[in-house]
Amino acid sequence: MTERLERVRVAVLVSGGGTNLQALLDALHDSPIARIARVISSRPDAGALQRARRAGVPTTVLRDAGDPAEVLSALAGAQLVVLAGYLKLVHASVVARFRGRIINIHPALLPAFGGAGMYGRRVHEAVLASGAKESGATVHFVEEEFDRGAIIAQEKVRIEPGDTPDTLAARVLEAEHRLLPRVVLELARRIA
Repeated sequence: MTERLERVRVAVLVSGGGTNLQALLDALHDSPIARIARVISSRPDAGALQRARRAGVPTTVLRDAGDPAEVLSALAGAQLVVLAGYLKLVHASVVARFRGRIINIHPALLPAFGGAGMYGRRVHEAVLASGAKESGATVHFVEEEFDRGAIIAQEKVRIEPGDTPDTLAARVLEAEHRLLPRVVLELARRIA
């Protein structure tokens, strides 16, 4: 008789619409390796919360995303933490508790175009203004500073003539939706 191992419990921190969360929900739906155990939001109006609820995943809305005790309480039981459009700096004590098991997805090829304030449209505007020939998505370990952790994986996206921040953002988002589930599953295999 074979014993079924419990799937790795993944907590996802969000602040926005949740398209990367949806990519994870879709990819992990029938996964024998990992499952989304909780979605935690810094904002009560985040669209990601509705996506989680539709999928039957428990949700938590933080009263104070800057309170490490509240964040750690919300993450109780998580084995892997994923920041998917989470726009708050994670407190050092939370990073320490999950070091090597807390990751973030960023819409550019780090280390360029990262850091405080570099999210959403601002990233794509900066990439285009720089004259870069490519952009892409990066998944990295979370550290005490924005976008400074070790890079786990990247997917490049070519910048096309006539690209706008919106057209580039759409292609980078497609890359994020491929990259993030792949990395989560790889890390979950290591944890399991």
